[in-house]
Amino acid sequence: MKQIILGTAGHIDHGKTALVKALTGIDTDRLKEEKLRGITIELGFAHLKLPSGVIVGIVDVPGHEKFVKNMVAGATGIDIVALIIAADEGVMPQTREHLEICSLLGIKHGLVIITKTDLVDKEWLDLVSEDISAFLAGTFLQDAPIVQVSSQTGEGIKQLVTTLDELTRNVPERDPGLFFRLPIDRVFTMKGFGTVVTGTSISGHIQVGSEVTIYPKGIRSKVRGIQVHHQDVPSVSAGLRTAINLQGLEKEILARGDVVAQKDSLKPTYMVDTALDYLESAPKKLKNRARVRFHCGSSEIISAVILLDKDDLSPGDTCFAQFRLERPTVVLAKDRFVIRSYSPIRAIGGGYVLNPLPLKKKRFSKESLQELSVLSSGSDREIAEQFIKGSQLQGLSKTELSFLTNLRKKELDEIVNGLMSDTIIIQTDTENEAFIHAEFYNKAKEEIVTILTDYHRRFPLKKGLLKEELRSKMPGNIKEKLFNQLIDDLIKDSVVAIEKDIIWHKDHKIELLQDQEELRKEIEQIYLKAGLEPPYFKDLDQNKVGRGGRDLLEIMVKDGTLIKVKEDLYFHKKSIQGLKRRLVDFIKEKGEVTTPQLKEITRVSRKYTIPLIEYFDKIQLTVRIGDKRILRKRQ
Repeated sequence: MKQIILGTAGHIDHGKTALVKALTGIDTDRLKEEKLRGITIELGFAHLKLPSGVIVGIVDVPGHEKFVKNMVAGATGIDIVALIIAADEGVMPQTREHLEICSLLGIKHGLVIITKTDLVDKEWLDLVSEDISAFLAGTFLQDAPIVQVSSQTGEGIKQLVTTLDELTRNVPERDPGLFFRLPIDRVFTMKGFGTVVTGTSISGHIQVGSEVTIYPKGIRSKVRGIQVHHQDVPSVSAGLRTAINLQGLEKEILARGDVVAQKDSLKPTYMVDTALDYLESAPKKLKNRARVRFHCGSSEIISAVILLDKDDLSPGDTCFAQFRLERPTVVLAKDRFVIRSYSPIRAIGGGYVLNPLPLKKKRFSKESLQELSVLSSGSDREIAEQFIKGSQLQGLSKTELSFLTNLRKKELDEIVNGLMSDTIIIQTDTENEAFIHAEFYNKAKEEIVTILTDYHRRFPLKKGLLKEELRSKMPGNIKEKLFNQLIDDLIKDSVVAIEKDIIWHKDHKIELLQDQEELRKEIEQIYLKAGLEPPYFKDLDQNKVGRGGRDLLEIMVKDGTLIKVKEDLYFHKKSIQGLKRRLVDFIKEKGEVTTPQLKEITRVSRKYTIPLIEYFDKIQLTVRIGDKRILRKRQ
């Protein structure tokens, strides 16, 4: 069964609440103060079943200028607006402001109801009707039906019902959206049930027993019960006035402006990127960093508005703007918002969200404005690509991309698969389905090659860089999985090589200069003559060996001339090979060898004997059993 949300709008004392009562039999003024003062202060709710079977949920909003923020909260999520104008007064200030707010919120369907027709004569009513038609010219209500009624006599009510029935047929079913969201407009407690919140479910689907998170506070709860129009229901979808009984929560920790949403679905933010329209009726220019009241959903938050592509806004202007909020909110791309001036308070503009979780932007930045231009007017594919591109080397998971784009799984899957097949994006994590833009992926590979080339230029005698050291030199705190993938690709492309975590450019070859070759031979002779009692490297004549000596030593280890037994202790390969033959012969004859026996074989001190026997253990020639060594396998 089709369900529609209708919201009233109009100036104070133009008969909105009386009309709702005449139409539905429900008095939406429930507060004692509202009864005493005879005005609507808080949002009121009613419902009506039309002859076609369509259920209309009605949100009755206050008309007084002091309560416009309540009106904005109520207008969020409505499908049809009923602009109510009293016949005896005609168009008034809040009539204009409410219509502007509805327009800013993207409401496209509505009708005009002229009330209190019993208080004026036909001639006056005709004049008021002409004035209203002129007022509506150029607005989304310029071709809307106009119905004349009297809530006191009942005249015109039947025609109103018929008009609503016809109007609802042209209102499309609400897009279910990505996941369940309900901006809270009222919190109260019911004896025996606990805390109950109400609002208009603006997207998704939820059922009794579902786990939810209340944002921006991040409070976890479970749906204990759901009511729609005072009837218990097992579940609820987008576009319905809804009451949710939340399990285990105190009323005091919730407030209007909070959002009940699918568990772990939203991300709180202190900044929102937007496309902003400044009303033609605004009284003065809007300056950069002006303090305004930012309304989105049912929340009102004081904010600084940063004009990103203009110095100031004249009435009727548009721009890209970043709102920096005094407290966090939760929004999705394409959400509509309204701004009101800080003081005196009145609606001055609004628009829609482009990025629900942005970084701080610099004004007049070409890169930022290009990004916002794509988010504003690009296709879904272009928008998804832009968000991935904007994440640079950090990349985005599909879950993060779904949140940023506000696209459903099927739509997003098609876009992502298309971008991958066109090699515009690269998948960097199959487990979490994470992606990086090919532009930044290729730049990262180029950066690795640049770092290695520069390193080889500065240290020509070193084979390459340790893998982790190379990653640390990459800009952007690159993730390990992505880095490994980049290295694997470069290896497949025969650009780099790797051995034991040392990475080098494939074109790099160690070529010694004449003086370096002479020093190499000199170092080799030192270790060859020293036999099994070589000097520790630190004990060599550093003035003679110089800084290049350590590099030459590593080269000699790589080519097998020297053998590194422990840190700073090297032996010539001939010395080690000779000792290895004698050790194997000894153990074959005796069956085992002790450290003192090895000391007799080597005829050197424990300073060398201990590192040598441990080296033979390390290369798995011998194995230690107690204080003795035996051969690990037959030689």
